[in-house]
Formats: sequence, structure tokens, C-alpha cells
Amino acid sequence: MLEYSMFERLPYRSQREALKKEGTLIARRQVNGYTILLYTLGHTFVEVWTGAEAEVVSTFKQTASAMAVLEPYADEIDIRQLISTLS
Repeated sequence: MLEYSMFERLPYRSQREALKKEGTLIARRQVNGYTILLYTLGHTFVEVWTGAEAEVVSTFKQTASAMAVLEPYADEIDIRQLISTLS
């Protein structure tokens, strides 16, 4: 499994490939014309923001609480699926 510190150092294209191969999509939301996908990669959350003009991969500081990361997705997340994914 790819470690978070290694993932952060990868070029953008390699990050997207790693998410497709090793990440688990757990939620999706829409904000200001962007589709935002939330993945878990190991024990880390990663967001991919996709819009008409750009796509950005963002990670969270390790000090970010899971509740803070998950709160914007609260209406979209299947808690049972999330718990089985993180276990």
C-alpha cells in the first residue's frame, strides 16, 4: 500500500492513478460548478476537485479530524460503507 508521504510527492498524474488503483471513493458532492470526490487512501483522506477548466488533488493535514473532513459530505455518506472501508 502506498504511504501518504509518498503519495504527496507523486506528480499529479501519478496521484490520480494511485487513487484509482489503491484509493476508495467514499463520497461525492457539488460546489460552485466543481464535482468533489472524497477518497480514502490508507488512513488518509484525499479530495479531487474537477471542474470545466481544472482538476485538483488535495490532501488534508494529518492533524485534521475525520469529523471536519467528513462534515461537508454528511448527507452523501453511507456510514455503514464508510466504517467497513476504514476497518
